[in-house]
This record gives sequence, C-alpha cells and structure tokens, in this order.
Amino acid sequence: MNKTQRENAPKNNRKCFGSPTNILLALIGLLISAGAAASESISDWVTGSPREPIHIKAWPGGKKVAVCFVFDVEVWGFGHGPNFRPDMTARDPDVVDEGFRQYAIEWGVPRVGRLFNEEGVPLSIVLNALFPEKYPEVWKALRSSVPKAPIVAHGINNSTDQLPLGRGLDAQEEYIRRTLDLIEKNTGVRTRGWSSPSVYPNADTFRASAAAGITHTLDGMDSDVLSRLITKSGPLVLIPYPVITVDMGQHLSRFKEPGDMERLWIDYVTELAREAETHPERDATVLAIGIHPFVIGTPSGTAALRRVLENFKNQKLVWVTDVEAVMNVAGEKQ
Repeated sequence: MNKTQRENAPKNNRKCFGSPTNILLALIGLLISAGAAASESISDWVTGSPREPIHIKAWPGGKKVAVCFVFDVEVWGFGHGPNFRPDMTARDPDVVDEGFRQYAIEWGVPRVGRLFNEEGVPLSIVLNALFPEKYPEVWKALRSSVPKAPIVAHGINNSTDQLPLGRGLDAQEEYIRRTLDLIEKNTGVRTRGWSSPSVYPNADTFRASAAAGITHTLDGMDSDVLSRLITKSGPLVLIPYPVITVDMGQHLSRFKEPGDMERLWIDYVTELAREAETHPERDATVLAIGIHPFVIGTPSGTAALRRVLENFKNQKLVWVTDVEAVMNVAGEKQ
C-alpha cells in the first residue's frame, strides 16, 4: 500500500485498541463487571458480615428442592422444658408437664427413629451433647434405627447450660469446642454442624462457630437457598432453617396439631417445587425442617409425618436428604 492509498483508507478499519477512548471504555466495562459480582454479596442482617449465595442449579437426579428433616434430641432436666399446660407450671411437682417431656424422650425419640428407618429416608440429628450419657438406652435405640444420620451439635443442654451470650467471643468458642468434644466422646462423631440451643445465638456465635471448626449452621432462618457467611474466623455455610416450618413453635405457641403441620409442610414444599418447575432457570432451593419428639414423637404425630414423607418421595422435583449430603453436593469442605 503506497502513501496515497494509506491516506485514503477508511478510518474505521484502523485498529486503535490502545487509544485513550478505548482504554476508558474497557475500564468502564471492568467496573461494571466488578459491580455485578459485588452485588451478589450482601451484609448479613444479624452479624453484619459479608454474605454470598451458593449457586446450585439442581440437586442429584435433577431435583430442585432439597428437604432435610432435622430431629432435635434434647436434654432439659427436671422442672425445665416446654410446657404443654402453662396453667400448671406453679404446681410442685408438675406431673402433667413432666409427663409431656418424659414421654417425648423415652417414647417419642425411638418412634421417630423407627419411622425414618421404615420409610427409608435420611434424617439429621440435632443433638444436645449430654443426651447420650443421660439417656444411653434411648440414644442406642435411636442410633440403631438411623446409624448413618449426620449429627449437628446443639449445645450442652437446652435449659441450664446454653451459649454464654454476652460474655465475649472467647467464651462462646470455648463452649462450642466443649460441646463438640463431648459429642465426640459420647458418639464417636466429630461433627462440623451447629444449631444453637433454643435457637438463641448472637452475632458472636457465627464467628465462634467457624473458629471452632464448624462448617455449616442451622442458625440462618431467612432464605430459600444456601449462602456463605464470611466471618473473621472463616466461612460458614447457612443451611436455611425456616421459622415457619419448625413444629415446636407451631404446636406450643400457635396451637397447631400434627395434622396442621402435615398440610403446612406439604404446601410449603409443593409450592417450592411448583416455582422451580415454572422457573427452571432459578437456583435450586433447600430447607431444613425442624421436628421434635414432643410433636412428631406421638403416635398421631408420627402418622402425620409418615404421610408427609410418602408425599415428598412421590414428588419428582423433591429430594429428601440430610445436611451432610447437601454440603457434599454443594462442594463445601467438611
């Protein structure tokens, strides 16, 4: 190409990637991309720490809704615990409420274990550390029914030895480590899951959990999807534990019977599955459903839960699983 041809060549054919205009446009593009990525992170409402979604397009088998039944196996102690008849709490002894609590432990806990064994579906155990040594025969019966159920630490007990809230980060970390050590001693399992006793953590609990080696917690109650909390002690996966689906609160505070919980659970999960089928591009959802022997451990409660399990097993987009399997599929370090 001679000089005349070069001067007459179309200007828009010249590649000027190094021009100031193009550099500016490239920088703007990078800033927009970075902003989009940053918008994925939010500030957690309780802790103030950064929190980001964990994107799961589908669970195994193309399922879109993961359901984990988490069974609270707890120690309360004489004179402590949930009251079936609050009008009788001034009595000494309060045989009505003591009977309500003791029936749940000695009859309800094994019954729930048998149910999940018979139905062939996974269960997760949310365990007070003192339970296996205080009720060794009950624990043995439960564990024999669901030997592979992952254990989630639930503090020392549910009444007189709970999290030392307000005493600083170190005190909570020591309490959580003591809980993990005691569960390992009594069960042989070093769990990586946490659920605060009586659902009563504070902002320090999340950081203390991560520092003690916890990888996932049920203390997050405000989502339909997995998320990761970035604490100063390390990341912590929040497995959604919706307030509305916990049977104890519904039973004792809102006077719902097991049949009411049956309808609520089926409606809740079926609607999540319907949303997933209508919007397949959305992330897969997950929820942990809290169950207690006071409610589901009665014959009528077990009958209601059996119908729920049968319903979920027949839903094409629902995966009944446990918390450990959810963590494994999500690719989170255990």
